[in-house]
Amino acid sequence: MTMHQAADVSVEAMIEDLRKLVEVESPSRDVDALTASARAVAAVVESRLGGRAVLVESEAGPHVHWSGGGEPRVLILGHHDTVFPLGTLARRPFTVEDGHVTGPGVFDMLGGLVQAVHGLATLADRSGVEILVTADEEVGSGSSRALIEERALACGAVLVFEGAADGGGLKTGRKGCGTFRVSITGRASHAGLEPAAGVNALVEASHQVLRIAELGRPDLGTTVTPTVAAAGTLDNVVPAEATVVVDVRVESTAEKERVEAAFAALTPCLDEARIRVEGAVSRPPMPESASAELFAVARRLLPGIEGRAVGGGSDGNFTAALGVPTLDGLGAVGGGAHADHEYLVIDAMAERAHLVAGLVHAIRDPRGDEPASATGTDAT
Repeated sequence: MTMHQAADVSVEAMIEDLRKLVEVESPSRDVDALTASARAVAAVVESRLGGRAVLVESEAGPHVHWSGGGEPRVLILGHHDTVFPLGTLARRPFTVEDGHVTGPGVFDMLGGLVQAVHGLATLADRSGVEILVTADEEVGSGSSRALIEERALACGAVLVFEGAADGGGLKTGRKGCGTFRVSITGRASHAGLEPAAGVNALVEASHQVLRIAELGRPDLGTTVTPTVAAAGTLDNVVPAEATVVVDVRVESTAEKERVEAAFAALTPCLDEARIRVEGAVSRPPMPESASAELFAVARRLLPGIEGRAVGGGSDGNFTAALGVPTLDGLGAVGGGAHADHEYLVIDAMAERAHLVAGLVHAIRDPRGDEPASATGTDAT
């Protein structure tokens, strides 16, 4: 199947569906907002693909699961939570202008979801396809990981609709990533009258930050970055408590294990100070080998498309770690993820939707028979 052989898609219809999703704000951890968002996602899926999209309740909010029936062959994976708090839409409304769509979540990753649905709608036969749209990817996928892994193993191939890499490339590898929290306990005292009677948690934290920063190995792709620190209560009190939050990115399992062991081995520098470390590299690395087979298919469908390894993590890290072929970055072409200038490129929407159809067909029928195009009310 070549890209031009897929049934056409309506860019106008995709933009309208994207508007529906963006205008239901969906900040992570806001269960009420995410419930409304999940219902909106389910409505778009059902209107374009038919069948029933099931809301899978969780403590983080509802996940959306849809199946085209038949033997599972390919999982379309995404998320509907965003990093933007309620009220962002009032300040930065959904806008279509100068070839771009802007608004909270258009690139990460509501645009990708819409493109995936409309691409699937061009196929008359949607059997073997599942869609899973989770509610907590932006905050670690704690409530969805088991479901993601279950469906990935059942399907045997995963297409992840996170936003594209710079220039529209696919994401063929991802670093493993995680967050560590180092909590330090000292002892308070009067900073003027009895400074030596205290155990200064801020000073201890300063020692630990310097140690932690030395754990990075840029030559191996490992970054260890202290990002947030807090200490103290009043300007005349020796601080009794301090915390340091650290972002970690690794390219290999060996580095994951080394960094986790180094955090576990941290010891205080000051007498009587105590340290507690929480966290891990919770998303394992996604090696480029996990995407090689599917990326080769994408290159046949869309010659010249590039593949890039990136530092950010996604739920594709989990599926790749299971040995399930996984290709990421299939979503919107654009940029500005998590930023006020987030945008989606309209001219790329139809091509990306067609790429979905081509990949799904190739996974289900590696012999290369031509697919039947969708007709009737289900076509977009």
